[in-house]
Amino acid sequence: MHRIDNILADIYRISAFDPQIGITFNQFLIVDERPALIHTGTFPMYEGVRKAVAELIDPKKLEFVAVPHFEADECGGMGRFVKDAPQSTLLCSEAGAMINFSAWDFAGPFRGMRDGTTIELGKHRLRFIETPHVHHWDSMMVYEETTGSLFPADLFIQPGEQPAIQREDLGAAMCQLYRGAGIFGGDKPVLQCVDRIEKLAPKWCHPMHGGSMTADTLAHYIRALRTQSFAYEGMLFGRMLPT
Repeated sequence: MHRIDNILADIYRISAFDPQIGITFNQFLIVDERPALIHTGTFPMYEGVRKAVAELIDPKKLEFVAVPHFEADECGGMGRFVKDAPQSTLLCSEAGAMINFSAWDFAGPFRGMRDGTTIELGKHRLRFIETPHVHHWDSMMVYEETTGSLFPADLFIQPGEQPAIQREDLGAAMCQLYRGAGIFGGDKPVLQCVDRIEKLAPKWCHPMHGGSMTADTLAHYIRALRTQSFAYEGMLFGRMLPT
């Protein structure tokens, strides 16, 4: 069952908690003249996500589907969403367009977004930030300029079933999860990205896993990344590999 929360004007969080994995999977719908969906969810999640989208808009009217990086929970449902909305365009990073979508079994239109590229939705404006190796080669983030909202994909993850708006400091749990899962190959790309985020000074942050945060709460998670280890130390999904 997917839950819908109106986080900000025209920005909706569609979420589902997976008790086996222990995290929440979020998609974000921006309702505007040119509606945009950020993350599609996995292929098996499609029916639930589409049903939630349909409570807010006609899914056929989606104009953009943003894919921050190529991973099943980010874009597993992309083909089905674009098939239902044939006028929609899939937005990925320029690297993602080159190394993935240009040669993938995907029939819909797509655009590779270079750092700083913008798209007007109507009242809202999306700006794209290239963040390679956070945590994939083709990673990018999306920044909605009108509300000052950052969509950082897998950065600032919060384990467990979290509320729509997070006020708790779970920075230590975040870093522990990253170390145990082996998400980040190194800390340098992440900390460079954190520097950019601090300069950007978003008012809101909407992670893909966990609750949305105001700037005050986000500061705790940034501090944790700066002061605690989080990069790969030999563990992959809790299993220590031989060195």
